[in-house]
Amino acid sequence: LRSRRTRWAAAAAAALSRRGVPPDRISQAGVAFALLAMAAFWASAPAGPGLTAVLLVVAAAACQLRLLCNLLDGMVAIECGRGGPAGAFWNEAPDRLADVLILSGAGLAASAPVLGLVAGTLALGTAWLRAFGEAQGLPADFAGPMAKPQRMAAVTLGALGGAAEAAATGGSLVLSLALWIVVLGTAATVLRRSVRLLRRLGARGPLPEPGRGPRTGP
Repeated sequence: LRSRRTRWAAAAAAALSRRGVPPDRISQAGVAFALLAMAAFWASAPAGPGLTAVLLVVAAAACQLRLLCNLLDGMVAIECGRGGPAGAFWNEAPDRLADVLILSGAGLAASAPVLGLVAGTLALGTAWLRAFGEAQGLPADFAGPMAKPQRMAAVTLGALGGAAEAAATGGSLVLSLALWIVVLGTAATVLRRSVRLLRRLGARGPLPEPGRGPRTGP
């Protein structure tokens, strides 16, 4: 990520490291912000126009704070050398939960719960394909067009646009449109990563049979 190379990110990671904040705690904080985003989305649906706008702004801010935690936990673990034995778990599992919480919450706010669940399911699919490829010894594939940063950007903009729409007209069209963009873009991402994975596996060729290494002599 280009944001890892920015001065502010490096300074924030260094400050957290100096204060002894474990990267696992930062990952856990990311889940807490995802829960806050979902709660704000959920509560916004039956609220009046003014309160709905405020809650959608809160949800948008929580989405970005979740992304910030996702950036800093890796930086503190790797760049600052504070990774622990359970770091691999905390680096992955909270992200998957956070995706589902935020996207399903956005679906509730847009009065389209099925759309939110579909978006969350597809997000899990993109992560599974990347993790499966890595388990096969292939490089991690973060290809888009709708990887995690793009999904969160779309949901954040949708929430902010939805806040303006709620204050002006009381509608929820903007957030619904943002979710459709996430669903279609994430579906395209699943398809693209699947094709890339199959090509890489095919280019590698068949693996040796279990218990039989490659032949080295006549």
